[in-house]
Amino acid sequence: MPDRYSARADIILLDIEGTTTPIDYVFGVLFPFAQKQVGSFLQTYHQETEVQADIERLRQEYAVDIAQGLDIPEWVDNSATAAVPYIHYLIATDRKSTGLKSLQGKIWESGYRDGTLRSQLFPDVKPAFERWIREGKRLYIFSSGSVQAQKLLFQYSEAGDLTQFLIGYFDTETGSKKEAESYCKIAQAIGVSPKQILFISDVTAELKAALATGIQTLFSLRAGNRTSDSEGFPVISSFDNV
Repeated sequence: MPDRYSARADIILLDIEGTTTPIDYVFGVLFPFAQKQVGSFLQTYHQETEVQADIERLRQEYAVDIAQGLDIPEWVDNSATAAVPYIHYLIATDRKSTGLKSLQGKIWESGYRDGTLRSQLFPDVKPAFERWIREGKRLYIFSSGSVQAQKLLFQYSEAGDLTQFLIGYFDTETGSKKEAESYCKIAQAIGVSPKQILFISDVTAELKAALATGIQTLFSLRAGNRTSDSEGFPVISSFDNV
């Protein structure tokens, strides 16, 4: 890949799943951990204000699903664990739900802190972070996972704590990763023109949304990713080439 893609960018904005982190870690480790632990987590922490806020968001989402006639598990009462079947459904369908992602981040925190979880990153990630910082780049993350989950993933990684390299994080509170408006908001939040940003992702719909705002884009082709079709976007298989 030509160096000009990174040379023209002051900001590097990264997706996580399939870009910095193997998809297998997300679907094979993180999701099953949250699914297994959610019942006991809610039993213990359901009265906490932040958890209650997540549950309320999920209730609103549930009401929309019911109104749309979706075949979903029943949420029958207000008990601590009543939401668990619906949460399991959202996890199984990989719903990009802000309430779910926020709750998952809280569940994963316990696993990271007690050493049960150690996030996996591709081996070129840490060296690239170090190189980009030396070159004066500023690094940000945009993921459907909550900001809390993003920070935990980079703090408790097998490569060590990489949060020192990252300036900021964006999640679905900013908007959908497949909508151009989200990338406009990110550029405004950082305080730069979109053309100063390079966004790397394995999802072409996200790249199209970013490109529509003037952001530079690269398609991440990693082992284990769902598709190799870049739909014409420039392709990288390692950050060594950026």
